[in-house]
Amino acid sequence: MTNQNVRRTAVVAVSQNRAIGIKGWMPWDLPEDLKHFKTITMGKPMIMGRVTFESIGKPLPGRTSIVITRDKNWSFDHERVIVCHDIKSAIKVADDIALRDGVNDVIIAGGAQIYRLALPYTTRYEITDVHDHFDGDAFLHELPPSEWQEINREDRKNTENGPDFSFVTLDKIA
Repeated sequence: MTNQNVRRTAVVAVSQNRAIGIKGWMPWDLPEDLKHFKTITMGKPMIMGRVTFESIGKPLPGRTSIVITRDKNWSFDHERVIVCHDIKSAIKVADDIALRDGVNDVIIAGGAQIYRLALPYTTRYEITDVHDHFDGDAFLHELPPSEWQEINREDRKNTENGPDFSFVTLDKIA
C-alpha cells in the first residue's frame, strides 16, 4: 500500500535523444544541474538502483538512500542506506521515511530501469532538459504528453562551454 499524501518526484537530466547516462555516469558536465539536484533532494528519501548508488560511491549527506537490487546478497552497511529488492517495497519504505521525517516528497533518482519501474507511482518529474544530443547507454522512457503537464520551465545558458539546458517541472495529469 502506498501513501497518497506523499508526492513521488523523479529527478533526471536528459538529452534531446533521451540519453541519461553512459558507463554509470552522466554524459555531460553541468555543475548547476548537480546543485539543482542537491536542492531538490536534500532531506528527502531517495530511491535508486544499485548501479546508480555505486556510481555515486557513497550515501549522499542529508538523505536516506533506498537502493533497489535483485542481488539478495548485496548490502551496504550505513544507517542511511536501506536495501530493497522490488519497487513496491522501496516505495513503502520511502513513504514511511518521508512521513516520519515530515516531508511530503520521495525522490526517484534513477537509473533508467528504476524510472520505468517507478512510473506508476511517480507524480512529478523534475527534468534538466539538456539542449544537445549525447551518446549514452541508458535512456529515459518517453513521457506521453497526454499524461504529463508542464507547470514550470527555466531556460539556462551554460557558462562552462557545455550545452544550454532548461529546468522543467512536469506534473501527472489526474
